[in-house]
Amino acid sequence: MKHNFIKLIILALLAVGIYFGAGTLSYAQTLKFAHISDVHLSDKKVDTSYKLLSHTKELFKDEIDQINEEPDIDFVIVTGDLIDKPKKELLNDACSQMNKLKAPWYFAFGNHDAAVGSDFKKDKYFEFLKKKNKSIKSDTFYYSFVPKKGFVAIVLDGSIDTRITANGEIPKEQLQWLDKQLEKARDNGQIPLIFLHFPLQEPFPSFHHRIINAQEFRSVLSKYDMPAAIFSGHYHAAKITKEGKLLHVSTPSLASYPNAFRIVTVKNYKDRVEFKIDFKETRLKDLQKKAKILTFSSNTLKGEESDQSTIVVIEK
Repeated sequence: MKHNFIKLIILALLAVGIYFGAGTLSYAQTLKFAHISDVHLSDKKVDTSYKLLSHTKELFKDEIDQINEEPDIDFVIVTGDLIDKPKKELLNDACSQMNKLKAPWYFAFGNHDAAVGSDFKKDKYFEFLKKKNKSIKSDTFYYSFVPKKGFVAIVLDGSIDTRITANGEIPKEQLQWLDKQLEKARDNGQIPLIFLHFPLQEPFPSFHHRIINAQEFRSVLSKYDMPAAIFSGHYHAAKITKEGKLLHVSTPSLASYPNAFRIVTVKNYKDRVEFKIDFKETRLKDLQKKAKILTFSSNTLKGEESDQSTIVVIEK
């Protein structure tokens, strides 16, 4: 009897150990967000060779509706080109749509948001945006926020408003700020999620759409041996690339085929970080067919299956 009692105690202790051990292994800090890019909201009645500008309002509404139907979204980020031309009226319409989201939303400047020669300059654009969106409290075009414990979102501004160009550049003072943000994230055990319009890892080569000081950008990132991810747009193309512990995610345009956005779930475990990336296309299939006809390289823009929905694990 005594022997059986001791066995029961041992089994109970083993069960408790296994339970808590498994819990330690499986516990993760979880973050879920929507990534939108290149909405190009427009008041034009005609389309271009690759942008369905006359239907951006309909496509935008469908996108907002889809995101609101997703459970447990912590925030939404737009990585540039929210509007096709920097006009106050267009930005007002865009903000009105974005404010229908159930989750807070954030914004990074794109080249179309900061066009040269416009009366609606970047500073006026940003001030108007902040009046419409109380989530953004920064005095600079770049900023960071903590969406949830275990993560930090870093929003960069690579747009150039001093000359006509589709290239991007991260100014020196911003790179110095980024360095400090990454150091702080490392010390706090946070996973840095970097958002900007211009991709560091290009989906396909383009001399006229790249970050012109990409090497300096890479030099800052290379100082930190920790999992991190960069989310961008600009190329209107879907591409996912893992480079060591750095994940590059390029999201396509809403205005161009495949008229899509992403839902991203990040799980921060003790020994690894897991990115679950879901590809969400417009439900307006007649418009999507029309957009595909307008696009000369639809397969390039949609990417391979692995560039659409996938799971990426990065060891710590």
